[in-house]
Amino acid sequence: MTESPATQDANPNPLQIAYSPCPNDTFVFDAWAHGRVPGAPGLDVTFADIDITNSMAERGEFDILKVSYAVLPWVLDEYALLPCGGALGRGCGPLVLTREAGVDLTGKTVAVPSEKSTAYLLFRLWAADTLSGGVGEIVVLPFDQIMPAVRDGKVDAGLVIHEARFTYQNYGLNCLADMGEHWERTTGLPIPLGAIIAKRSLGAERLRQLADTVRTSVRMAWDDPEASRPYVREHAQEMDPAVADQHIGLYVNEFTADLGENGYAAIRGLLTRAAAEGLVPPLAPNALTFD
Repeated sequence: MTESPATQDANPNPLQIAYSPCPNDTFVFDAWAHGRVPGAPGLDVTFADIDITNSMAERGEFDILKVSYAVLPWVLDEYALLPCGGALGRGCGPLVLTREAGVDLTGKTVAVPSEKSTAYLLFRLWAADTLSGGVGEIVVLPFDQIMPAVRDGKVDAGLVIHEARFTYQNYGLNCLADMGEHWERTTGLPIPLGAIIAKRSLGAERLRQLADTVRTSVRMAWDDPEASRPYVREHAQEMDPAVADQHIGLYVNEFTADLGENGYAAIRGLLTRAAAEGLVPPLAPNALTFD
């Protein structure tokens, strides 16, 4: 986990924000984090893996966080879901990878990035529909360690997210199942992955301002993609630039600018089905209300 100082020094009290170093997040927040959004509040940015930001949200840390939609039932008393900035889409779901094709996962060990991740919820819903005997042990690993663990035989299968969709064949792995494909086929809805949340204590007017700022930052990134490239490359570590571009193209889309009716339907659908399976607490009636 690394931190960068506030980038808008005119504001002596920058907002504390945490998001991942993945290309979609750095692309979305580049303009805001670097003071290019007019009138936007300053930011003090912390980079952290999604499992860490989910835990931060449960502890009530940070003003703004990128989290899994799956963690919302535990945090929406304190945080509001912003209607923009997150990751939903089609053809972008988590994958279950194995060394051999056609493996039966009944009773097998599966590595996942977080037990409170959307990927894990989608996996459990898929498993409930397709594996009569259920899976065996679940092991939580940082997402960048999952493919090596599968390749090296430390686990039987791995649930992967992000750019792993484009790189798993480099590890000699096979895609056993696409969680997003299963979700879309059974619901017709887009795949909800990551959400942007902000403290309700900031107040309704401030929350609306933050949503406007996120939208502006997204649109500025779309209007001038070159401006965000240094920030994306700085934090994408060893990722091939072409893979980073694919990552952004897949995860930053119309739902990033605004969830809209289909986006909210997807979130409610996921959390309602997960609650019915006993995987998350049920949502309160107005839990997803923005302000």
